[in-house]
Amino acid sequence: MTNQYLAGDPSIPLVLRRSARARRISLRISQLDGRVTLTVPKGVADREAIAFAHEKEEWIRKHLDTREEEVTVAVGTPLPIGGQLHQVVAGDGRRVRFEPGRVLVPGAPDRVGKRLGRHLKEIARARLAEASDHYAKKLGKDYAAITLRDTRSRWGSCTAQGRLMYSWRLILSPPEVLDYVAAHEVAHLAQMNHSPAFWSEVERIYGPYKDPRAWLRREGASLHRYRFGS
Repeated sequence: MTNQYLAGDPSIPLVLRRSARARRISLRISQLDGRVTLTVPKGVADREAIAFAHEKEEWIRKHLDTREEEVTVAVGTPLPIGGQLHQVVAGDGRRVRFEPGRVLVPGAPDRVGKRLGRHLKEIARARLAEASDHYAKKLGKDYAAITLRDTRSRWGSCTAQGRLMYSWRLILSPPEVLDYVAAHEVAHLAQMNHSPAFWSEVERIYGPYKDPRAWLRREGASLHRYRFGS
């Protein structure tokens, strides 16, 4: 990868990624951090890639301008958890606690985001394991393992070996959305595709799924704006 800049006010950093499989220059803006990446076929000069970015400059700047600002989670931050806004509050004792509309996080103020992030990942793992068990039983298939990640491009996946992967940020979404994603990935244990047969399996084990699916498409990107510390 190489770094370049799209001149202007402000200038925009560009990441040029060489790919032997690419047949043309393509452009992607990360929903997570706003990074602009140009995927460039081997043999294509950097100046040609930069010229392509200049052609798309108006679109790039418009997209970046409408992107929601990042939020560093700290005391006082309103944070969606389970689809409901919670105010992050300084707590006492040794455990993170929930009250109506509040989450109390003990410890040093500069560690609140990191500590809360770890706690939410633990809750996410338990909830997603519970949901996966539920839908796997309804499907009549077993899965091999569950992994949680902070993925940029997908909310979940299922391998041919039956390994399920989920974004831990699903714990920030409404419960029905988390359940839908679990049902979606579990359904891949029976159908490793997105055919009509696959969607029939999703509906059989989950029920009507259009609303939670639409929520993810409409609101999902906003869950990536929250930063919980390194």
